[in-house]
Amino acid sequence: MRILALLAVVSLLRGAEGEEYFERKVRPVLATRCQGCHGAEKQFAALRLDSRDSILKGGMKGPAAVPGQPEASLLIRAVRHLGPKMPMGEKLPEAEIAVLEEWVRAGMVWPAGGKPAAAGFYDKLLREHWAYQPVRPVTPPAGRAAAVDRFLDAKRSAAGLAIAAPAERRVLARRAAYVVTGLPPEARLLERFLNDRGPGAYERYVEALLASPRYGERWARHWMDVVRYAETYGYEWNYEIQGAWRYRDYLIRAFNLDVPYDQFVREHVAGDLLAKPRILDGRNESVLATAFYRMGEMGHDNCNQFREIRTDVVDNQIDTLTKAFQGATVSCARCHDHKIDPIPTEDYYALYGILNSSRAVARTLETQAAVPAGLAELKTAIRQELASAWLGGTRTL
Repeated sequence: MRILALLAVVSLLRGAEGEEYFERKVRPVLATRCQGCHGAEKQFAALRLDSRDSILKGGMKGPAAVPGQPEASLLIRAVRHLGPKMPMGEKLPEAEIAVLEEWVRAGMVWPAGGKPAAAGFYDKLLREHWAYQPVRPVTPPAGRAAAVDRFLDAKRSAAGLAIAAPAERRVLARRAAYVVTGLPPEARLLERFLNDRGPGAYERYVEALLASPRYGERWARHWMDVVRYAETYGYEWNYEIQGAWRYRDYLIRAFNLDVPYDQFVREHVAGDLLAKPRILDGRNESVLATAFYRMGEMGHDNCNQFREIRTDVVDNQIDTLTKAFQGATVSCARCHDHKIDPIPTEDYYALYGILNSSRAVARTLETQAAVPAGLAELKTAIRQELASAWLGGTRTL
């Protein structure tokens, strides 16, 4: 039975499942327990434990591990204190030793072609912080409310907190109006809601608020803060950003039309490259979204002569792009691997290369479909006149 169990473990630790096991179990142990003394910065006894190749190569005492043979692996003997006692000081917990043993027994799977792992807090955060864990289905507590409310109800009950009494209808209507539109409720909508005593009255009232143009105007303001919307470049001379208002109006329309978030993201990141841009009233809405790249501070000196000005512009674009869509301060990786979020410098400069190699150009927003029929006819007439003039000129030669 023990042989069958070991075979099951070996089977589990191969392929994608083996890589996941390594990332979730093995890499945190190596990074936090071993690589402080046997990593990129320090190599006691000429031994590195931050890549599969370096572990197989070993140090002054030979290979640190033998794939498939934990009992013959120096690494396993060291953490078990059967000879050299590592790490120095307190012995590893039995659970962590077992993880390393099973990993060696299964062949020492190492993802990404043996790429070295970052050590210390950076790697520990990546492996343990809730924000970087795979999304997993969770069954909500029992109840008749919506799933999110059931989680809230369970926590509230555990804390001994009671639900507040329902608000009076007029108060509720006013609160909803301020949340959705930022304004007091319109007299007509308020009166209709107060007189609507049927099931779903509140839902109908909220839908009416969402249908108001004021909804987009209110919530676009929040997004404008996220992407540092401005109508001038700041700096010393504060030049005007021509057409900035077009991006503002794009946001208002996007919110009022309830544009799906995935489409909203695509339009911002690469709206000028979409094979099928979103067209509204003959206007290319997708390309309009990319205007947010131009909202940052811009120095007035020659960017080719003073290189730092150009790099600061791109850094600001990276900072805004990643904060808006990832919720992470990626610009810290401009100088070093990020110390708070799992973002290496190489990722920063990969993104830098994309943005720095792109140039700002003027784009026509109106599509061909929006050109009046009269203009198309006029162009045809102009071509005919030009052709006649050219033909007449050739006859005189």
